[in-house]
Amino acid sequence: MKASVYCTTRTVEQAEHIVLELKQAGFTSDDISALLPDRRGTRDFAHEHHTKAPEGATAGGVVGLGLGAGLGWLAGIGALAIPGVGPFIAAGPIMAALGGAAVGTATGGIIGALVGMGIPEFEAKRYDAKVREGSILISVHTESSHQRDVARDVFKRNNADDISSGSEASVPS
Repeated sequence: MKASVYCTTRTVEQAEHIVLELKQAGFTSDDISALLPDRRGTRDFAHEHHTKAPEGATAGGVVGLGLGAGLGWLAGIGALAIPGVGPFIAAGPIMAALGGAAVGTATGGIIGALVGMGIPEFEAKRYDAKVREGSILISVHTESSHQRDVARDVFKRNNADDISSGSEASVPS
């Protein structure tokens, strides 16, 4: 059964370690999503902020996003603004979900995207609150119970918070 395993981390460095370990464990860049607040201030980065839509994001902008090799390896990375929430950096399938119809609707934003990816609404609300507080959400798409166990072990080894899993209704393409 297809399912995803989720966690939050407190630092970009912790997220980087997790993503690199997942890569070494055989997960592809299309299996892993990350969502983090865009903390770039004008005094820290003189780069232009691409806040319109995911299509404005390019792989070349990864350095400008202040991300390392782990998060930078993920597919479809870019910055976006979520109405009523603020600027975020997203990568992987969650980027497609956030760029879709969920954004801007009553149940839109982060919660709508997470529910669309198969996270139960009560957990999506908890993850939404955590990300708004500055945590980084990591999601891994798995095809088997073995892969779920591997992902969960990587999360635990790296002291991730809020580890859970949920079955996927449909995977955004």
